Amino acid sequence: MESESTSSSAPVNGNLAQTVDDLSKHMLELDEDDDLEVFSKDAMLTDASTFSASMPASPASMINQYKHEDQDIKDVFITVDCPENHVTSIETFVTYRVITKTTRSEFDSSEYEVRRRYQDFLWLKGKLEEAHPTLIINPLPEKFVMKGMMERFNDDFIETRRKALHKFVNRIADHPILSFNEDFKVFLTAQAWELASHKKQGPGLLSRMGETVRAVAASVRGVQNRPEEFTAMNDYVETFSQKMGMLDKIAQRIVKEQKEYLEGMKECGPVYTLWSGSEDQLVEPLKAIAGCIDNCCKVTEEQVAGLSENQVPILHEYVLCAETLKAVLRRRDNIQAEYESKVDALASKKAEKENLKEEIGRLEDKLECANSTLKVDWERWKRNMQADVRSAFVDMADTNMNYYEKCLAIWESFLTSQKTEVHVEKDTDS
Repeated sequence: MESESTSSSAPVNGNLAQTVDDLSKHMLELDEDDDLEVFSKDAMLTDASTFSASMPASPASMINQYKHEDQDIKDVFITVDCPENHVTSIETFVTYRVITKTTRSEFDSSEYEVRRRYQDFLWLKGKLEEAHPTLIINPLPEKFVMKGMMERFNDDFIETRRKALHKFVNRIADHPILSFNEDFKVFLTAQAWELASHKKQGPGLLSRMGETVRAVAASVRGVQNRPEEFTAMNDYVETFSQKMGMLDKIAQRIVKEQKEYLEGMKECGPVYTLWSGSEDQLVEPLKAIAGCIDNCCKVTEEQVAGLSENQVPILHEYVLCAETLKAVLRRRDNIQAEYESKVDALASKKAEKENLKEEIGRLEDKLECANSTLKVDWERWKRNMQADVRSAFVDMADTNMNYYEKCLAIWESFLTSQKTEVHVEKDTDS
């Protein structure tokens, strides 16, 4: 059993190390580029073929809102805790307490306490994406439990989801634009009935269907002249998605193998204890080995818990984040595709030239804003992602070192005790 475990773990750890190395190299590829430039209206775009990413920055661009981001003082503190199960005649669900403390003047009070269920967080994410289609919003945990994970209302699963929801709202609170969104304020402050009423005030079904149809049409039409920097972003996200997906699968497989190894050790310890009952001359060594195995079980449990609670969730979060990035880039492309279609229409429909010019100007502003916010938020996201992943791998290395040091100390203690007993027996015989 031990040889099988060793042989299966070696290639897994080797694959993980190689994948980490590849990912680290790729993460740094875009860091060496020059600072991303911002689109401007200084030059009127009348032809899609003239679309360029090298135009000077506009003073009115939303990028100005990011200038002092690092100097901002955190003024919104949010805690998601105290999950509660609710059972009705229709459904069973979990709500979480959301406590907000703030010093912002636009809030009527300095502290709020509300209860929210998962679908409320999902609504908030949708509203933020609708209002800011090219800002990178931290992903929510999946709505449905993945295969192999714990049962939906298991305490461990609920706690894992609570942590993810806590991180989700705090990432929004730390964002220089998203944190001022009106729907976010309502989410933090409104009571349940007020939030339900606010949700009904959104755009009607026909309006939402129209937006969906336009988005589908834009995606089918495609982009004619995507700027090189956004093509590079697309390539980066594709590679990032593949690497993180691979790391996520490997990490989950390592945890599974570690759990199986732990179960094997738990079965092995009692065997030595039982054996000691039938071997008078080996009672003490066999009991000592059983004790060592028990101690190794304890540190292995700590190791598995550390991987399950810290490293694996971070890797899986960025698997989900890769899908979020793809969606953001698709929405940016849809805006450009719609803009380009109007440019083409302007060239072919002379009679509608003036009306189309006005709409092109509006779409140009929208595209400029989308490009500006995405480029700045892209760098912000990359900094956060690289810090999170680097921290996760450092913690993983430290956890592994502590684990093996503890196991080594246990067995060294056993060897020392056995050497002492051998010397005592020799002295007695002599």
